[in-house]
Amino acid sequence: MTDRPTGLTYADAGVDIDAGNALVERIKPAAASTKRAGVMDGLGGFGALFDLKAAGYNDPVLVAATDGVGTKLRIAIDTGILSTVGIDLVAMCVNDLVCQGAEPLFFLDYFATGKLDVAEAAEVVEGIAEGCRLSNSALVGGETAEMPGMYAKGDFDLAGFSVGAMERGAMLPNGVAAGDVLLGLASSGVHSNGYSLVRRIVENSGLQWDSPSPFGEGTLGAALLAPTKLYVRSGLAAYRAGGLHALAHITGGGLTENLPRALPDGLGADIDLGAWTLPPVLEWLVDQAGLSQSEMLKTFNCGIGMIAVVAPDRADALQAILEEHGETAHRIGTVSSGEGVRYTGRLA
Repeated sequence: MTDRPTGLTYADAGVDIDAGNALVERIKPAAASTKRAGVMDGLGGFGALFDLKAAGYNDPVLVAATDGVGTKLRIAIDTGILSTVGIDLVAMCVNDLVCQGAEPLFFLDYFATGKLDVAEAAEVVEGIAEGCRLSNSALVGGETAEMPGMYAKGDFDLAGFSVGAMERGAMLPNGVAAGDVLLGLASSGVHSNGYSLVRRIVENSGLQWDSPSPFGEGTLGAALLAPTKLYVRSGLAAYRAGGLHALAHITGGGLTENLPRALPDGLGADIDLGAWTLPPVLEWLVDQAGLSQSEMLKTFNCGIGMIAVVAPDRADALQAILEEHGETAHRIGTVSSGEGVRYTGRLA
């Protein structure tokens, strides 16, 4: 009779429960720092509780969004610069919620890897907590999945889930009309879309992630990891001031695909591409790849991360409010009859 092996553990199979527990303890202070009105408990339970009445809502409608950071994550992993992709993860979700007129309330993350490195995972989650603090959203929980054989050594993946609320009847877009003014809010760079093309452009350039950045300070990898800008506080301030009819988050698909999502049937937009200048990083990408203007406009944000559609008689006031909240706002065009986005001028 053949002796059968005994004494196998989950750790022998590649899953370290103790490491997972250590991560939870490590990130508890970061999660606690995001607490806001409505949060009812901390990390560690089977679910998270949130009190909408304590958050100030009388007749709320919930709004949910989920997203990731795409292949920008590949650059973070390859460079070891992990402190900012968590901000990207939050921004990609909460910026979408604001476009519905919702206030982001709480956030959950999903971190999956083949072998958990507690220090690296904690750095990512601490970035998520920073994004939550910047958007007044509570980090109420998440999932860390250690899955041997599913990911290459050193790789991991991220997903985020955000829930917000609005009072019933307060949804955006609302009241968009021909003649409305388009205020373009400056991006902080590439944000989190188009990175499969970015990586190909860098590969063709012959530069490495640790090469000096050709368009700014520091290394190329660090420059390309500049986090997505959060428009929550500024967008909500403009919304609450009155006269904001819609917001469009400029993500995958660029201006060409995203602005029409905020416009009703029968209306489009006229945009003056000379109303702002490309950020240096995007100018470099265009030059390196020889991208056509039409390709640029449907791939990258082109320096405009969010568009506010506002009533003409409120444009000056709302531009001032947005700028008081740290935005650089450009008047880039108007809403007009006829669907689609029509461009004049050239990106420069």
